[in-house]
This record gives sequence, C-alpha cells and structure tokens, in this order.
Amino acid sequence: MSTLDAEGDMRGLTFFSQKQRRKEKRLKRSLERKAQGEEGGELVPSRKRLRKEVKPSSPLRLVIDCSFDSLMMFKDVRKLHKQIQRCYAVNRRALHPVQFYLTSLGGQLKQNMDKTDEGWVNWKEIMVRTEAYHEVMGKEELVYLTSDSPNVLAELDETKAYVIGGLVDHNHHKGITFERAKELGIDHAQLPLNSFVKMNSRKVLAVNHVFEIMLKYLEKRDWQEAFFTVLPLRKGAIPLGQEGTATEDKDGGGEEDSDSDSDTETVTQDTPKTQRPKEREWGAQDTLQSEEAP
Repeated sequence: MSTLDAEGDMRGLTFFSQKQRRKEKRLKRSLERKAQGEEGGELVPSRKRLRKEVKPSSPLRLVIDCSFDSLMMFKDVRKLHKQIQRCYAVNRRALHPVQFYLTSLGGQLKQNMDKTDEGWVNWKEIMVRTEAYHEVMGKEELVYLTSDSPNVLAELDETKAYVIGGLVDHNHHKGITFERAKELGIDHAQLPLNSFVKMNSRKVLAVNHVFEIMLKYLEKRDWQEAFFTVLPLRKGAIPLGQEGTATEDKDGGGEEDSDSDSDTETVTQDTPKTQRPKEREWGAQDTLQSEEAP
C-alpha cells in the first residue's frame, strides 16, 4: 500500500471516529433528557416547539374591545394595531397564557391589519369576532377595566372575562368605557395602580401594558411585582413608600414608551397651580388626570 493510500485511510478512520463520537454524545443527551422526564424533572422545549404547542393554561379571558374604530383618527388606529400585535406576542410567551379575544373587529383597524400584517389571519390561540363582547359572552361574566370605576380590582376571578377598551384618542372621549359598562349593566373595575405605584409625573399605560400586567399577575400573584415588571423604567414609577429614594424621571413627562404608541391609563400627581396643564390624553383604561409642567 502506498503512503498516500495509507494517509487517506487514516483520514477516513478519523472522520468516522469523530462522527461516531458525535452520535454517541447525542444519544447520551437524549437518554439524560428522557431520564430527567421520568424523574419528574422539567424539560425545556425549543422555542420553535413552544410556539407550536402554546395553549391557554388559564380559563381567564382578556378581551380587547375594538368598537371605538369610528372615534379614532387613522394614525391612532395604527397605534392600536401595534399594541394588539404586542398583546398577541406576549400571550404566546406567557407562563400562563389566557384566552385572548378581539371583539367588534372591523372598519379601519381590520383594513390596516389586512394591509400591513396579512399573516394575522393565521394567528393561533386567539378568538376574533365581529360581534361585540356582550354578544359573545354573558354579561354576568364580564368586567370592564376602566380607571373611572370606583371599584378597585383586588384579585382576578379566572371565571371572568376582563375587557380592555381599544381606544387611542386625545381629549375627546373621557370616561366613555365607564359609561358603556354602566349602560350595559356589566361589572367594572380599575387596576390597583394607586395602591402600589407612585409616578413622578403624569404618565400613561398602553393597551398592551394593561394586558401584560394581567398576565404577570397570573404568574406572580403580586400586583406590585406585576406593575414593576411591566412598567417601562423611563416612566419613573416607584413603589409607594420609597419616593425619597428614587431619582426623578428626566425623560419628558407624559410620553408613551416606544413599543406602545398609545395610552390606556394615566396616573398622575398634583403640581403647583402656577404650572399650566399639559394636553390630556385618554385611552383604553381611560385616565386619571392631573397637571404637569410643560
């Protein structure tokens, strides 16, 4: 046998040996994962597999009421669309995904979704209805989230459907969700934000913020942890009782964070009468108003 033939055989044996070792390692990892599962250990599936297998683990329903389409300018409709996309994404990744509903979908919002996000029709684990929420579910099951409500949400009842108003609007429709809830005779409540959070200035929560806070509460069962996990740092939120230890937010009061583009609830503090009020903004959970320096 020539020297070249011998070298070729050696390279072949080396390649085969490396391939065999890789195969043995894969088999070993597979056996370890199987043993871990048999012993009650928690297996961590791949992200791709997670996406395929996501199923609502909570009977609680979160509903975005899209019936305000005719009250919004088109630029605000686009903002609402972005927030709905965010809600869908976080629910897919949540530890306890909820049953997610869009109701009264139509008009400008549906047109924008069809035009800019054709794939939305393939979304999984979401119920999309053209009917209103009170036509899809019994009125006794519904709780409308609105900051004008005198009722403060202490616990989540997982047999209920919590409605978030899909309204992005400036100045014109104060208290509309509260009035609608009363007209329909359905329960209403506000998040217990004021019981846990002190804001440095007038701030806003987006539709997706309310949605994410509800998801986080289902995971942690702690409102304060839910608020401070979800609220953007730049909003200057600090726990009640720790006001003196926090640094004042310098980042332009009253603005929404970049991934939200609209508002659902405003939390504020009093300011001197010498300051003039900034333009008011209303949204899905409506607002709690005060004044802020320009």
